[in-house]
Amino acid sequence: MGAVPRKPIDVPFGRNYVPTWAFDHIKYFNGGSEIQLHLDKYTGTGFQSKGSYLFGHFSMQIKLVPGDSAGTVTAFYLSSQNSEHDEIDFEFLGNRTGQPYILQTNVFTGGKGDREQRIFLWFDPTTSYHSYSVLWNLYMIVHLIGGRNQRTQLADVYTKQIIERLWGEWGGNVDTLYCASCQILCGRRSDTGVQEQQGFGSEIPIQPTHDSSLWNADDWATRGGLEKTDWSKAPFIASYKSFHIDGCEASVQANFCATQGKRWWDQKEFQDLDAYQYRRLQWVRTKFTIYNYCTDKVRYPVLPVECKRDRDI
Repeated sequence: MGAVPRKPIDVPFGRNYVPTWAFDHIKYFNGGSEIQLHLDKYTGTGFQSKGSYLFGHFSMQIKLVPGDSAGTVTAFYLSSQNSEHDEIDFEFLGNRTGQPYILQTNVFTGGKGDREQRIFLWFDPTTSYHSYSVLWNLYMIVHLIGGRNQRTQLADVYTKQIIERLWGEWGGNVDTLYCASCQILCGRRSDTGVQEQQGFGSEIPIQPTHDSSLWNADDWATRGGLEKTDWSKAPFIASYKSFHIDGCEASVQANFCATQGKRWWDQKEFQDLDAYQYRRLQWVRTKFTIYNYCTDKVRYPVLPVECKRDRDI
């Protein structure tokens, strides 16, 4: 991007989100401007956006489960609700006390993921709030990690994934996504609508929701399932605030965004990263990346086309 996404606006949880399961495991503070998700041996919990969206900027400040969090996963994602699963993920994989959190991102299209990238975070995500956001437009998907205070610290680019790589897989169809405490839900988009808008980014399902959740995943989350959740440490608590959504809201059946081309994320400066942002991306790749599917020649003897476009190797 030749520019930084607009500053998120802090709004209460109830403005944009609703609980989706285990309502009693969500705790509210300061008039709903801050919430906690609780995980115990009986259940986790989650929430999702009230609306579904086709493109936009989705941001939240999260303070992850402190201490021994092995086996837990705190998620922030966009996800489709149709039969062909589409999703854009932030997944924070818990670890034993003293060991760093691992952040895993992934992109699913038509039920197929296998685009994992994993990094160690360069800060302690459990002691204070940090900003995490997704910028999604016709041209790219960008995962952003901000500082303790996004008002004063420029967000660091974590990973960028050009949408064009998904064009063939989705056959020109795009779904809408829901925005919730870490989830995106999608609908489908017509070939005509995508082609008219020259949409590479539209290859992720139309109208997803934005979601978030905290759950037990000790069969895979920590050291491939070797480290199990220690329930004597429960409840595990993740905290959230600044529930920002700036997206094109549309029904799951929508074929296009009515304001396409007019929103700030449609403009030229948001069609690619600039030189500084690419350097920040390379900094993360060099110093903190522990797995990148683009460099896994066992799984991918032939380099995925998007990896070349994203300068991942």
